[in-house]
Amino acid sequence: MAFVKFLRRTGRFMFPVMPMFCCALLAHAQQGGQLDMSGVTTLMSTIKTTAMAVGAVICLVGLIFAAVRFMGGQIQQAIIGLVGVIFGAALLGWGAGWIGSLTGQQVQ
Repeated sequence: MAFVKFLRRTGRFMFPVMPMFCCALLAHAQQGGQLDMSGVTTLMSTIKTTAMAVGAVICLVGLIFAAVRFMGGQIQQAIIGLVGVIFGAALLGWGAGWIGSLTGQQVQ
């Protein structure tokens, strides 16, 4: 009895979904099974460029922050600024390289 209930519930769910699934499958079969990845490559290139720009900005701001704090004699806060520089450099180097490796692009 519970199995019949399960089949009815599944049938009520699958009835409206099945035509959409069949249309999607038919469209994929007409395409030949190949996906156009040019848009993804362009998107990943944009994200890579953004990561490089953000890393450079973080490095610059961290250096300015650290220099001002060092001149003011606040060594602990200057070290925090230098940690920001290291984080920005890591994002600049590893982030862009990792994002580029996802699509096989070369980091320039």
